[in-house]
Amino acid sequence: MQIVADENIPLLDEFFAGFGEIRRLPGRGIDAAAVADAELLLVRSVTRVDSALLEGSAVRFVGTCTIGTDHLDLDYFARAGIAWASAPGCNARGVVDYVLGSLLLLAEQQGVELASRTFGVVGAGEVGGRLVEVLRGLGWRVLVCDPPRLLIEGGDFVSLEQVIAECDVVSLHTPLERDGAQPTHHLLDARRLAQLKQGTWLINASRGAVVDNLALREVLKQRGDLQVVLDVWEGEPQVDVELASLCRIATPHIAGYSLDGKLRGTAQIYAAVCAHLGSTPTVSLDQLMPRPWLAELNLDAGANLDWALATVCRAVYDPRRDDADFRRSLHGDKANQRATFDALRKYYPMRREIDGLSVKLQGDAPQLAQMIKALGATVR
Repeated sequence: MQIVADENIPLLDEFFAGFGEIRRLPGRGIDAAAVADAELLLVRSVTRVDSALLEGSAVRFVGTCTIGTDHLDLDYFARAGIAWASAPGCNARGVVDYVLGSLLLLAEQQGVELASRTFGVVGAGEVGGRLVEVLRGLGWRVLVCDPPRLLIEGGDFVSLEQVIAECDVVSLHTPLERDGAQPTHHLLDARRLAQLKQGTWLINASRGAVVDNLALREVLKQRGDLQVVLDVWEGEPQVDVELASLCRIATPHIAGYSLDGKLRGTAQIYAAVCAHLGSTPTVSLDQLMPRPWLAELNLDAGANLDWALATVCRAVYDPRRDDADFRRSLHGDKANQRATFDALRKYYPMRREIDGLSVKLQGDAPQLAQMIKALGATVR
C-alpha cells in the first residue's frame, strides 16, 4: 500500500509502517501529483483535501490527525466513496491547558481575581465541554453557548448575545462552518465585537475565521480595554502583523500542540485505518508514550490556593514562551513570516498535559485537593 502523510504527524513508522510504504511531505506541499498512486492519505489541518486533490487518484481512505474537519470536503468523499476519519478530542486537554495558562497571565497582568469573572464558552464540543467542566469544577461562573446542542438536548445553554452581554471572558471553541443552519464563519463580526463588555477578555483557540480579523483589528485600535488572545488567524500561515501587535497573547496555532494530543491523534487514526482494513491493531499508544519530564509535584497542605493553581498550571504550560517566539517571527517579508509560522509548529518543543501530572499533598487540605482534581491532575 502506498501511503502519503504530512511529515509533522508523529509516530508514523511505529503505527503505519506495517501497512506499506510511507512518503512524507510538508502538509502544504501535498498536491495531486503526490497522491496520484496513494491509497491512504494522512493529513493535519493545513492540507485541503477535496476533488482538486483526489480526483483520479487511488486514495480510498483519508485520515486527519486533528479534531477539526473543515479542511476536508466530506460531501465529495461521500460521492466518491472515499472513507475518512478524524481524531475528535485528541488535543482537547492541550487546548484547555492553553486557555488556563492564558487566563492566569491575563489575571496577573490586569490585577484581577479569576474567581470574580464570569466566563462564556462558545462551543461545548470535545474542547469547550472539557473547559466548562474544569472552570465549573473550580467554582467559577460559566455560561455556555452551543446552539446545535441546545436544539438537540435543551438544557441551560444560553444565546451568544447573552454571553456577549454578561461575560467578562469569552472563549471560542466552535468548528468553522461557512454554510448550513448554524454558520460560524465570522461568528464574531464587527457588530458583535463592538458589543463586548468593557474590559472583556476574548480568547480564540478554534479557527481563525470564527472571528472577523479585519474587524477585530479595527475594534482593538479604538478599544484599549479589550484583552485578546489569538492562537488562530484568518489566512494563516500569513498573519495580520498589526492585529498580532494589538493582542495581549499571540501564538501560531499551537493551543492543542501538546505531545500527548498529537500522539493521541495518530493513535486514533491508526485505529480507524485498522477498522477500515479489517485488521487487528497491534500497536498501543501506551507502549509509545514517553515518560513526562515532570511526573509529580509536592505541595504542603497550607499552600495558598491561588498560588497552587498557578503553580500546577504553569508547571505544565505557560504561554509566554510561545508568545515571545511568535512575536519574533513577525518580521521580514511575508514569505519569511509564512515559513516561520510553519517552522514554529513543526519544531514545537515538547509539552505535556495537566491530567498527566500527579500532585502529592503533605497534610490534609480538602479545598486544595478539590481544586487540583478540578484542574485534572491526580491527587496523591
